[in-house]
Amino acid sequence: MVALKYGKVLWAGLACTAVLAGTLALSGCKNEEQAGEGIAVNTGPKTIKLGVTSGMTGGTATYGQSMYRGVQQAVDEVNAKGGVNGKKIELQVEDNGGKADQAVTVAQKLISSDNVLAIIGDLLSSCSLAIAPICQKEQIPMLTPTSTTPEVTSKGNYIFQSCFDDAFQGRVGARFAKEHLKVKQVAVLIDNKSDYSRGLAKAFTEEFNKNGKVVATAYYAAGDSDFRPQLTSIKGKKPEALFIPGYYTEVGLIAQQARQLGIKQPMFGGDGWESSKLAEIGKSAVEGSYFSTHYYAENNNPLVQKFVADYKKRNNDVAPDTLAALAYDATLIMVDAIKKSGVTNASAASRSKLRDALAKTRNFPGVTGNISMDEKRKVVKPAIMLQVKNKKFAYVTTIKP
Repeated sequence: MVALKYGKVLWAGLACTAVLAGTLALSGCKNEEQAGEGIAVNTGPKTIKLGVTSGMTGGTATYGQSMYRGVQQAVDEVNAKGGVNGKKIELQVEDNGGKADQAVTVAQKLISSDNVLAIIGDLLSSCSLAIAPICQKEQIPMLTPTSTTPEVTSKGNYIFQSCFDDAFQGRVGARFAKEHLKVKQVAVLIDNKSDYSRGLAKAFTEEFNKNGKVVATAYYAAGDSDFRPQLTSIKGKKPEALFIPGYYTEVGLIAQQARQLGIKQPMFGGDGWESSKLAEIGKSAVEGSYFSTHYYAENNNPLVQKFVADYKKRNNDVAPDTLAALAYDATLIMVDAIKKSGVTNASAASRSKLRDALAKTRNFPGVTGNISMDEKRKVVKPAIMLQVKNKKFAYVTTIKP
């Protein structure tokens, strides 16, 4: 049972699935039933409302839609088993277009108009940073599945993060370089316009320099297409490997130009590399490269394989990506905390109890690993390293906190 409200925008480009087709609608769905739109919104006493805010249109549409699918799958599974604490979960889903100002607007609506118990979101770090102070002020538990900026949980004790942050991922890269690649001299190529890239690079450099040396640091900006000047400078420093904490859009081009310049050293980066487009852009130049991420769809863990199989059935045989997996885990963590706290409504007392239960999350079995919350409400769980092989991703190793 889902209420989707999109203001003046339509959710464009969404894959046609039976589940989504029955849930999407235009703005203003407030009646119990609306003829012609196929939606039944249960606002009765037998539901627990959870808010979801994400960018499902605009530049983040594919990411936001994956997040939504993961959340919805988890809720459908919970409701099929009778719900939690005697009530079904009802989602109030809001699209913010991937914009921080719109994220603020929809978060305020979820809290004041929809009276949700808690919020799952946001998708983007910029949006999470914008709504976290609001959730904290109103004492609404907020759990972001995908915002990796380290600062988000610093906004208050009602703010939680179920994905590992950029600082951890940077340290993971440093450990991988030392322990797996066994290199002592590395070059770092940074997207200077990206908080994500700068954050990973900072953490990587601090960790790697403890036992090795970053011999070259160079910068580019998202949207650049010529990286030869930076790569030529890097080549002269003779690094043993290149750490590129950017997004696949530029990484593919960087890899091609690096190989053209005769740079044969291994390249590696973070979860911004993870896209089926990486090999399309980078072609053979990205073969053998590595990146860290949160989840691997071919993990033989029965929990992972059931999630993947169920997701494919719901989504035209398309395998779930990392964003869907992270959102699925975050939703089930929230439900687990609701169950343990015993709450059944969205009162201030219930929200406080839920916050306390979320903070006590320990060893929750997720498809992205066993999940615990530390004292700063940040997740404690492993990262995995994948390698590009034959235009696909192959498991390499797991790096624990």
